[in-house]
Amino acid sequence: MTGTYLQVATALVVVVGLILVFGIVMRKRQGKTSLITVLAYQSFGSRKGIAALKIGSEILLIGVTSTDLKLLKTFDENDLEPEIPKEVSDKLQQLRNMKKILNEQ
Repeated sequence: MTGTYLQVATALVVVVGLILVFGIVMRKRQGKTSLITVLAYQSFGSRKGIAALKIGSEILLIGVTSTDLKLLKTFDENDLEPEIPKEVSDKLQQLRNMKKILNEQ
């Protein structure tokens, strides 16, 4: 009788483990194949807001209401990167070089 309970408990643990492994695999797979990524959403009340969506290398700014979606603006991904002045860039490179030298010692 105890052997039967042990078999049932073992089978239950194996089934639950397989379900968990399958869930983890599907979650990772789903994250990689996403065509649209929601970067941000700002709500302006119930069922109103603005969403920033990334599709490929474009970022779309979309106005959302309860009855409509409107494309407000389209950006290229590279347009939104802040430009660092040359002086700051040079100082950062000097700091990186110093850090590299210190780490080698």
